[in-house]
Amino acid sequence: MYKTYLKRISDLTLALLGLVMLSPVFLIVTLGLCVANNGKPFFFQKRPGKNERIFKIVKFKTMTDKKDANGHLLPDAQRLTPLGALVRKTSLDEIPQLLNVLKGDMALIGPRPLLPEYLPLYNEEQKKRHHVRPGITGWAQVNGRNAISWQQKFAYDVWYVDNLSLALDVKILFLTIKKVFVREGITQAGQATTEAFKGNH
Repeated sequence: MYKTYLKRISDLTLALLGLVMLSPVFLIVTLGLCVANNGKPFFFQKRPGKNERIFKIVKFKTMTDKKDANGHLLPDAQRLTPLGALVRKTSLDEIPQLLNVLKGDMALIGPRPLLPEYLPLYNEEQKKRHHVRPGITGWAQVNGRNAISWQQKFAYDVWYVDNLSLALDVKILFLTIKKVFVREGITQAGQATTEAFKGNH
């Protein structure tokens, strides 16, 4: 019952409530990033959702589009703006995804939506992560986030899909709040963002 109906109803209710409560923060961050990123406060990217259906995720844009002399984007760490770093550390960059939740592309809690080019790289077990809507936060995020290996992330994702329940979602929600305040596992050591998944070796 929860997985089929109540989860979606609670997602809609909490996402709408969250947007209303966070609207002042949303507006301030949008204006700040508008200045920092030449009028581009949002970042849009294609991601696979439930049953691998592609949708466009929306996040706050924390990095500039600065390129080197050859026209290639500079490394992530060099493009991360001071405001962007603060927004990322406080997880405020995730707020716009509440719009994805309202649209039905995402859930509040579930496996994080990754890149479409990773789809052919998953093994059969890892593909199970797409049996549910992807989430803003999930079991892997409260158990290490970007500081753990890809294989461990996928193991956590599949475990979540197999054990999805109201009690588990409530637990993840409270652990996420704790993680945001403690700021654990936001990045891998020595990197501004997590390393790309290159397949199972």
